[in-house]
Amino acid sequence: MGKQLLAIDALTPGQSHEAYLQTVSAIPVLTVEEERALANRLYHENDLEAARQLVMSHLRFVVHIAKSYSGYGLPQADLVQEGNVGLMKAVKRFNPEVGVRLVSFAVHWIKAEMHEYILRNWRIVKVATTKSQRKLFFNLRSAKKKLAWLTQDEVNSVAADLGVDPKVVEQMEGRMAAQDMAFDAPESDDDNAYQAPAYFLEDHSADPALQVEASDWEQDSNKRLANAMADLDERSRNILQQRWLSDSKSTLHTLADQYQVSAERIRQLEKNAMKKLKVAMS
Repeated sequence: MGKQLLAIDALTPGQSHEAYLQTVSAIPVLTVEEERALANRLYHENDLEAARQLVMSHLRFVVHIAKSYSGYGLPQADLVQEGNVGLMKAVKRFNPEVGVRLVSFAVHWIKAEMHEYILRNWRIVKVATTKSQRKLFFNLRSAKKKLAWLTQDEVNSVAADLGVDPKVVEQMEGRMAAQDMAFDAPESDDDNAYQAPAYFLEDHSADPALQVEASDWEQDSNKRLANAMADLDERSRNILQQRWLSDSKSTLHTLADQYQVSAERIRQLEKNAMKKLKVAMS
């Protein structure tokens, strides 16, 4: 029990990852009978102490899985913490009557939490969103035998093994090889230096042709709207003005009291007037 309390202390912020690893490695592994007894207490009696012991005894397994994801450049301590979340979810859902060991059941939940963490933090822009892309992301690294780009035969082989289109393999390889770039990085005096994407965008705000076009379009639209409003009957025109062109917009019930009709009738008049305006403006 004392060692388990030390493991809990090692999980608190400020503790070193090395101390955590030493602590969890000292926690005894449960026998089949001990695990089954604890799982039955949790499953049938909702014994939280049994749940705690099941989690603590399997922390070393989370560490072992986290080491297999060390090539993604993310902190091992964070991967372990995410895996611990998956372990706790697995313990909560574990059914001892199925007849499998907890470690076999928990591996899916542990990896799922680690995968989600890696996809959120590996790049600023998420590199895998669909199910096939996520599957490819975590298998392409192990499928590549060298740092060079895959040949077409290798692309086809990986695509066949993972059940995806070869184009998806090529796209994912490009995403994984790319690096995060700042959109508006400071401009460099070196002509050969990297230029941020922001410097390749064209500024249309000062284009005289576009300014004249926008002005002409606005004048034409205002003229069409004025002509269309003039063609409406006085009641419909007044309803649109009070509903859409006034700073203090009137409600349907206010206009209904004004014209001594129902609010539904005002809504119908408004709808018909809007249709006429759309036809005239088009």
